[in-house]
Amino acid sequence: MPAGDEEYNASKIVVLEGPQGIRKRPAMYIGSTGTSGVLHLLYEVIDNSVDETLAGYAKNIRVRLYIDNGINMAEVSDDGRGIPVDIMPKYNKSALEVIMTTLHKGGKFTGDAYKVSGGLHGVGLTVVNALSEYTEVIVKKDGHTYRQTFSKGAPTSELSQTGDTTETGTIIRFKPDREIFPSTTFDSALLKDRLRYTSFLNPNILITLTDERFEPKEEQTYNSKEGILDFVRFINSEKGTLTSIIHSKQQEDDIVIEYALQYNNTYDERIEAFVNNIRTPEGGTHVIGFHSGLTRAILNYISKNKAVKTDIKITGDDVREGLAVVVSVLMQNPEFEGQTKEKLGNTRVKNIMETDVYSNMSKYMEEHPQDAKAIVEKAFMAANARESSRKARELARKKSIFDSSVLPGKLADCIYDDPEKTEIFIVEGESAGGSSKSGRDKNIQAILPLRGKILNVEKANYERVFDNAEIKAMITAFGAGINESFNPENLRYKKIILMSDADVDGAHIRTLLLTFFYRYMKKIIEAGNVYIAQPPLYKITKGKDVYYCYSEDELTERRKTLGDKYDLQRYKGLGEMNPEQLWETTMNPETRMLKKVTIADAMRTDQLFTILMGVDVPTRRKFLQEHAEEVRVLDI
Repeated sequence: MPAGDEEYNASKIVVLEGPQGIRKRPAMYIGSTGTSGVLHLLYEVIDNSVDETLAGYAKNIRVRLYIDNGINMAEVSDDGRGIPVDIMPKYNKSALEVIMTTLHKGGKFTGDAYKVSGGLHGVGLTVVNALSEYTEVIVKKDGHTYRQTFSKGAPTSELSQTGDTTETGTIIRFKPDREIFPSTTFDSALLKDRLRYTSFLNPNILITLTDERFEPKEEQTYNSKEGILDFVRFINSEKGTLTSIIHSKQQEDDIVIEYALQYNNTYDERIEAFVNNIRTPEGGTHVIGFHSGLTRAILNYISKNKAVKTDIKITGDDVREGLAVVVSVLMQNPEFEGQTKEKLGNTRVKNIMETDVYSNMSKYMEEHPQDAKAIVEKAFMAANARESSRKARELARKKSIFDSSVLPGKLADCIYDDPEKTEIFIVEGESAGGSSKSGRDKNIQAILPLRGKILNVEKANYERVFDNAEIKAMITAFGAGINESFNPENLRYKKIILMSDADVDGAHIRTLLLTFFYRYMKKIIEAGNVYIAQPPLYKITKGKDVYYCYSEDELTERRKTLGDKYDLQRYKGLGEMNPEQLWETTMNPETRMLKKVTIADAMRTDQLFTILMGVDVPTRRKFLQEHAEEVRVLDI
């Protein structure tokens, strides 16, 4: 035995049961202990109420966010049947206590209490309870009201009958545990996105969100009459549409499939896929079946009607360009990959979905020749653009445009090559580029100056995008490819910092860059690689003292402290700063301020890019008129 080693035997084996095991490895159950993990707790509670609506017993769900002694709390209530409170003889405890404290239990395994459910693993409420420093459950059932409290997964009170009532339902309040979560704040933007699509997937139920954490408190309701048809309308609300909405809902044994689709005039596919109301961002067999059936139906129509006279082979990607689609499956015993339920694995769903989509799309296109023509023309244009971009990429590669070993000449690269330690500044203009190159830390900071405004990719096809010099320079500098070939793991810098002037032109350049990233390198935003530098707006000099102000409010406060005699300079551009000033105010990692670019509400973000950067001028004008009063700083 090696020196110092102890014998490895049964005494070294530790068994963590129930809440103890959850608290030891929370990420196994909620994916992360960051902001998404806090929301996951809330989603688990909401999903239980949604399951009551799916079973036909609830019509109203209320979500309330509030502050209790400075700590974020959440409350979810429904008018369903109420969690059972009778005693389970095997455990000599109430069903409520067993549900809240024991893994892999509940009414969703046999199909007797719930025909379909998102909470298939029986761990949801147990996980919420285990990762909360306080949980309170109130049940209205059988003419009475019951209450029990918990902390960190363990009961802190007995189940007690607290009164009489004619109502039914469940109220759950919980406070995420600060020992587990660095921040216990609930992200309201992401929550609203979740509640919105939940209402689309469950027509005629009423969901109410009340956020009491800020003044004035906010109340919002979500209610849909036509379900996923309304969902597709919402996705396409700021886009020009090419077809009517194509909808189908079918049931085969215990599996219900439903989908709605509509083509628009954009270049991307937007698919929202769900199983038992749970979003499956990684897709799965229901999405594979949909894609396969759609592609087969359209290609068969093209071949049968000789609708396209071209040697270019039309692919599945081509027929899905400009497609907005919602796919929903309701079923018993869905096979998800992991507790976070991001991908469906049931193979039978693929066959049912593919058969129905093929049959329904084939019939629709024969009966609606104008829509069929629009779909075919869209696919043909996509195929042409794809072929053009392929040729452009091949030409670019021959010229070493995208070869990461041949970096753009304007790039001032850094010395270190560790992506975790390095960052690249995308800088507006040659003068600002010169100052930033001189003032930077050459070890870790690279500078890529851009000449003017890049192409608005929202209005351009792939060929023009790949042919744009500034975009080529960024693609090459980042080293991770573009579009379908983009791989964020190959990024040469893990921080991409946009540094532009603090004026209208600078804001426009940032918007153009963000549009490009969102449409062609979305994963770098999702991974948190993109930042916006915050250069100062003003420089105040009084005697030998120099102060920088980054906002109008900061300027006002600084003026109050300085009195009357001082010199004030408004920076109109980064080029007005010398290298030392630029380093001190904007580039020094020890003192600078950066804003991380995130996507809080994916659907709303997509809409805003379409409105602000797309081809529909009347819609953009209307948006600007409606939001004109929200402008706080206008550079004229």
